[in-house]
Amino acid sequence: MFENLSDKLDLLFKKLRGQGVMTEENIKEALREVRLVLLEADVNFKVVKDFVEKVRERAVGTQVLQSLSPGQQVIKIVQEELVALMGGGEDNSLDLAAKPPVALMMVGLQGSGKTTTCGKLARFLKGQRRRPLLVPADVYRPAAIEQLKTLGRQLSVETFDSRADQDPVDICREALRYATLNGFDTVILDTAGRLQIDEYLMNELVRIKEVAQPREILFVADAMTGQEAVNVATGFNERLDITGVVLTKLDGDAKGGAALSIRAVTGKPVKLVGLGEKLDALEVFYPDRLVSRILGMGDILTLVEKAQATFDVTETERLQQKLKKSQFDLEDFRNQLQQIKKMGSLESILGMIPGVGKAMKQMQGAQPSEKELKRIEAIIDSMTPGERANHQIINGSRRLRIAKGSGTTVQEVNQLLKRFTEAQKVMKQLQKMGPKGLMRGMKGMGKGMFPF
Repeated sequence: MFENLSDKLDLLFKKLRGQGVMTEENIKEALREVRLVLLEADVNFKVVKDFVEKVRERAVGTQVLQSLSPGQQVIKIVQEELVALMGGGEDNSLDLAAKPPVALMMVGLQGSGKTTTCGKLARFLKGQRRRPLLVPADVYRPAAIEQLKTLGRQLSVETFDSRADQDPVDICREALRYATLNGFDTVILDTAGRLQIDEYLMNELVRIKEVAQPREILFVADAMTGQEAVNVATGFNERLDITGVVLTKLDGDAKGGAALSIRAVTGKPVKLVGLGEKLDALEVFYPDRLVSRILGMGDILTLVEKAQATFDVTETERLQQKLKKSQFDLEDFRNQLQQIKKMGSLESILGMIPGVGKAMKQMQGAQPSEKELKRIEAIIDSMTPGERANHQIINGSRRLRIAKGSGTTVQEVNQLLKRFTEAQKVMKQLQKMGPKGLMRGMKGMGKGMFPF
């Protein structure tokens, strides 16, 4: 989402780093460019104005003008103010510290992804050893109730049995009573989507709030809608006093202005972000980590957390031993590929490694597509266990059989085997180089070094 913003800030920062001496005049020029970049990213005009003024006040101080590296100081200030703009330093965790069942009320426009987000939130809470109950209180959208029940079945999370002919307020009241009697500690209320100017439906939300007494009223905003998401959030906040925001579709290709503006305009923290369609694609929002990604500095903490949640510790230790003994084979590669896919797209993973994401972007076509990864899996799946363990036994007839079995060509099978051999050599070299050498090696890898 932030690719365009990231590229333009990167160009500006390169120019600042080259400044030997900073004067008030070239700070003013730099801030003019910052203002333009943010406005082009669809950030709210008032937010941009306040942001630039805060940066200017800090940048014209003696700390910058008398610094040995004034350009770096200005970059540091921009980074810190971006973090502050999105709520850095605030407590953005969900408030679950109350006598159960704790009610969480999801509100927003129709089509913003509320129902799917309810499912993602239920899965997220299960991971925290809570026992959530999903409550379908959207009686207006066809199949909304059945959609939430389907999500509940997929997640093995119970869904309250509501009907489209019931009053949403009564559904929420009965669901809370049911949760109390059956030992659920969290109740997720999926309300109907509505416009903030729809007086009847907004009054319905007020009534649900009075009945449910939710600890959290989370406004679900589609990050793709830009400034309109900010305007709608403001309307909902005025009526309901929302406690936080969930930004969905943050992995999309919109400019990202809503993500940067919504906290500043509403004064309410962004608590969670949706980064994909899968039910595990919901993360806690960390402003400093997002800013780090925008500025091309990576996000190692999130990468480590994803890896810890995805990779099996025993399997990882086994793989490390095989790498040390140069026994890494195609079976291991396929298993690791499947684990990596669970963490998200390869592009997003590479973007979390400082320097690597930017380097890969500069090497056009260097990073493989999701389609290519599926093809690789199909080729390896078509091999026998013996062929995966020792790819050198794969002769011409075997390659033809593998190609037919995977729906690919012999040339594509040859290409994989060639690159896998090259990758094995690179892995041996990186093992000897240690962690610093590993980073240098990753930055230096070209397309020919990847086994796909």
